[in-house]
Amino acid sequence: MSNLEFVAQFDRLKLTLFAFALNLTKDRELARDLVQETAYKAFKHRDRYEPQTNLRAWLMTIMRNSFINDYRKRKRRQTFNDTSENDYLLDSGHQTVNNLGESQVTMEELQKSIESLEAWMRVPFLLHFRGFKYEEIAEELGLPIGTVKSRIFSARQKLQEQVKTIYLTHELTDILN
Repeated sequence: MSNLEFVAQFDRLKLTLFAFALNLTKDRELARDLVQETAYKAFKHRDRYEPQTNLRAWLMTIMRNSFINDYRKRKRRQTFNDTSENDYLLDSGHQTVNNLGESQVTMEELQKSIESLEAWMRVPFLLHFRGFKYEEIAEELGLPIGTVKSRIFSARQKLQEQVKTIYLTHELTDILN
């Protein structure tokens, strides 16, 4: 088979190859790359193709093997591609930065916030915080389980609001000082 005949037959199969590549990769760009890789390997090794055999099957075998080899390479590498547009360094060495949230909202302030909750929210919340299950709390307090869940949820919301207020107060104090 001459080079011209080989090119003509390859061109006729290009759409079929692209459809197969798209089925393998599930991505248009990766499918185009796979077709290109297949074309490169097919033209490089066209002397191995035996005329009068199924060219389509030979090309699809090359494509499938290329896909599998590439998949195995990527699997071994296990790299993380960060596509975000930031210039932050991921490895900052041995340097640590204190979290202002941790330093500004102390346990004392959290304890005061919990104590300021109304008893109907505080009691179920503290029991849940100490590790009791919803069912156990409901049984202990003689309440339906839905009521217990609702009260714990309300307590969490209230505490979140109070922590935001405390944080903003600290932030404003720091700015003014």
